[in-house]
Amino acid sequence: MAKIGRNEQCPCRSGKKFKHCCAQVLREGKVAPPATPAEQAKISLMSGVQRIQDDAVAGRVGYRELGVFFFFSSRAGDAWLLEMTECDAVQVALAGVALDAPIDEDSETIEINWSHTYQVENRQLHLQAYLDQTITVLVDAPTRELNAAMRRIRKKFSREQLQKVHLPPPQENQSGS
Repeated sequence: MAKIGRNEQCPCRSGKKFKHCCAQVLREGKVAPPATPAEQAKISLMSGVQRIQDDAVAGRVGYRELGVFFFFSSRAGDAWLLEMTECDAVQVALAGVALDAPIDEDSETIEINWSHTYQVENRQLHLQAYLDQTITVLVDAPTRELNAAMRRIRKKFSREQLQKVHLPPPQENQSGS
């Protein structure tokens, strides 16, 4: 078993250093209650958002995958969170400034307020805003890595499994009078 350094990221993916997280629980002899799957996904997703925002603020180019999510940052300080099954996107950093991540969760679901859809064309990422349908082209996006990640997701999960990632919109009460 590998030893975890005090100043390393905690393996529970909380985003905290080990000494301020699980090591403290072990030292005090407390047992932390197990996180629900929704809490684990929220922690992982928010940790991924935080890491890519940190890269963007520092002007580092980076990309990461987490399940069906793809994160990337640019030297210009922009960062995006993409969902690979429905091709939704939201910007989480702009010009070196971290933006509030529009992520809400309750005990059963995680909801992300997506602002764009995307597609890859001619090795460029095309984003279309939901609000006004404007199209923006990101020529420096890691499209090769994004395409590879999408292929891995489609190979790893069946179509039925991928459809279960998304819940259908709630049906409005429609009564015929």
